[in-house]
Amino acid sequence: MSYKCSRCKRDVTLDEYGGVRCPYCGHRVLLKERGGGIKEVPVE
Repeated sequence: MSYKCSRCKRDVTLDEYGGVRCPYCGHRVLLKERGGGIKEVPVE
């Protein structure tokens, strides 16, 4: 799964044993990438 570091803005892929930390700058806040699709909400 792809994440983006909130400090250095680089793409980060987490491995199973790497923990939740950016390997480039060490920051611990990673943002999950959203899909590009548009969701439709049904109107009742």
